[in-house]
Amino acid sequence: MPMAVLVARAPARLDFGGGWTDVPPYSDERGGCVCNVAIELHAIATVRSRVGADASAEQNSSHENALAAAAVRRAAIADVSVDMEAEYPVGAGLGGSSAAGVAALGALAAWRGQPIDAARLAEESRRLEVEDLGIAGGRQDHYAAAMGGALGLWFGGAVTARRIPLSDELIEQLNTRCVVAYTGQSRISANTITAVMDAYRAREPRVLEALDRLRDLAGQMVVALESANVDALGHLLGEHWVHQRGLDPAIPTPLIDAILADATAAGALGGKALGASGGGCVLAMAGEGRIEEVRRAMGERARLLPVRIARHGFQIVRRSAPAATS
Repeated sequence: MPMAVLVARAPARLDFGGGWTDVPPYSDERGGCVCNVAIELHAIATVRSRVGADASAEQNSSHENALAAAAVRRAAIADVSVDMEAEYPVGAGLGGSSAAGVAALGALAAWRGQPIDAARLAEESRRLEVEDLGIAGGRQDHYAAAMGGALGLWFGGAVTARRIPLSDELIEQLNTRCVVAYTGQSRISANTITAVMDAYRAREPRVLEALDRLRDLAGQMVVALESANVDALGHLLGEHWVHQRGLDPAIPTPLIDAILADATAAGALGGKALGASGGGCVLAMAGEGRIEEVRRAMGERARLLPVRIARHGFQIVRRSAPAATS
């Protein structure tokens, strides 16, 4: 008996370090490294059977979301609709579009009864964005959404994804000491990514040096997390921002700079903008015993978002079959 509804979800992420180095051609030519962690803010995909006389009427409304429509076309499944919801602000630098792609494609695979491999799902989601929708971007967000937890990711001829073990104590530290604030300023990440990669192709020394340093700092962040050294991670965030903001003039904004300055004055060890920046969210690592001061300082200029580490990546939330008819 076919299912009537299937609900699946995939988490957003905090990119601690190494963003841009997962984007070709840099990742292919010089090798990239990213350290990130999934958080309990999800993209939710609901697949519904769309069979019968109302099928044509439902298709327009169910395919308003371009990503969901592209996922259905790529999956080549007839008579279904996919509706998307987001628990995070759209365009916030949390890898939300990649989480949505993973959720939609994973839900459609589950609908067909196919086994789901996390790495394959991540790569399929990236192809959906890059090939079907023409959106420039890297791979890290898709792996975070598909696999969950904390990851060290290395990019080159192939992708190596290493899960970083997180004890309950370390998760609690990250949950409380990672302070994330949403600026309310939207940004188009693909534009910034394209500008940075164009500068890389032109071999601009400033961009080459910054990207190499971001890659190396991400590797140090992996070591810090594996050692449960949150203080070291916080300091590395601050150094990362120095090089990240130099990649392109559109990355820092006066508001982001003000939020990070406030956080530092209140006791943050370091911080950075998330994603491609130019808006979106800001992350700061509060010093031990300074959590409330940092939260108050960052909340003065932006909206604080909840941070809880997501141990799991893509998940099926609910399946239901059609009601029996007499």
